Amino acid sequence: MTDYRLLVLDLDGTLTNSKKEISPRNLDTLIRLQEQGVKLVLASGRPTYGIAPLADQLQMERFGGFILSFNGGEIIDWSTKNMLYSQQLPDEVIPILHEASVTYHHPILSYDGVHILTEEPLNDHVRKEAFINKMKVRRVVNFLTETPRPLPKCLIVGDPDELIETEAELSLRLQGIISVYRSEPYFLELVPLGIDKARSLAALLEHLGLTREQMVCMGDGYNDQTMIEFAGMGVAMANAQEPVRKVADYVTCSNDEDGVAEAVEHLFFGK
Repeated sequence: MTDYRLLVLDLDGTLTNSKKEISPRNLDTLIRLQEQGVKLVLASGRPTYGIAPLADQLQMERFGGFILSFNGGEIIDWSTKNMLYSQQLPDEVIPILHEASVTYHHPILSYDGVHILTEEPLNDHVRKEAFINKMKVRRVVNFLTETPRPLPKCLIVGDPDELIETEAELSLRLQGIISVYRSEPYFLELVPLGIDKARSLAALLEHLGLTREQMVCMGDGYNDQTMIEFAGMGVAMANAQEPVRKVADYVTCSNDEDGVAEAVEHLFFGK
């Protein structure tokens, strides 16, 4: 059996169930896996603060795991809290993003480490982002002057069909400057150019002295596709988007059926 040393897990739709919780079976299986010396990486578009409670639940500080937040914009060694890798949005694009937010009437938000910062704290999609990350929302009167710089990412939120025009304009206007994509139908991600889970994982593998053949990656969304293709073993959830399932080496059960535990038992424990 291949010597897998690193297990990379997307969070929403993969590690967590529909209640945004780690199931008891997934938790028990991942603790046992770490006890055997396999390192965990939690790779998500979430900010670090929104990943930290899951990392702590998995005892990753004790076992020496890693958090890959902002879709790969930052990598943190969770045992030491040292930042291993970081990319930020260029300051000059923030006014352009804010202008599009105002023009198309879609809230824009970012983060200060602990809070979600937005001019529209009561918006349903803003509140959804707060729920997912278990973060409090802090209202700012002026997004441009009250957000700390540099920013790792911004998010413009809105009804899926209504975001189409906003996405098209920003993709064209900022082509070659930042990356613009949907992480969910109602979330438009605005991140540093080239931010990608696979690219950041390549940097982590180099830091650890491991090869991609020693890495298993599991996910369900479009932003997981590159890491699933890059990994020695790419695993898609049963609930994954169709293109993601097509590129995977293995398809496990859904996130509501302990798909992570099922795949770990099959790939690492030979069950």
